[in-house]
Amino acid sequence: MFKLAIPVLHVDNSVVAEEFYCNRLGFRREFVYRVDEAKPDPCYMGLVRDGAWLHLSSFSGDGASGGGVYLLVDDVDGLHEELLGKSVSIALVPTDQIWGNREMYVSDPDGNSIRFIQPKPYKS
Repeated sequence: MFKLAIPVLHVDNSVVAEEFYCNRLGFRREFVYRVDEAKPDPCYMGLVRDGAWLHLSSFSGDGASGGGVYLLVDDVDGLHEELLGKSVSIALVPTDQIWGNREMYVSDPDGNSIRFIQPKPYKS
C-alpha cells in the first residue's frame, strides 16, 4: 500500500534554497545532512509545512534544477496574500483552470516550479 510521496528537488545552493523555502514559503527544516559540516554543499535536507514534505538536494545526480511539484492547499488565495507579504514573486497568480482546480505557481531560485493547487468541489 502506498502512503506518501516526497518529491526531491535539485538546488545549487542549499543556503539560498533554505532561506527561500523556510523564510518565504513557510516551510520548516526537519533535518539536514552535509558530507562536510564546514561546507554548505553538497547538502540534503527535509522540509515540512502543514504535513506537506519536500526534500532538497544539492548532491550531483539528485535530479536536475527546473523540476516541479504540486502541493494541495486549502486556500490558494490566502496563501497568495501570505506570499505577497513575504515578497515572493508569483509566476501564475491564483487562476481557475478549465480542469477544475484553482492554481498558483512560484519558482524557486533554481527554477523549480512550486504549484499550489486548490481542488474545486466536483459538480455533477
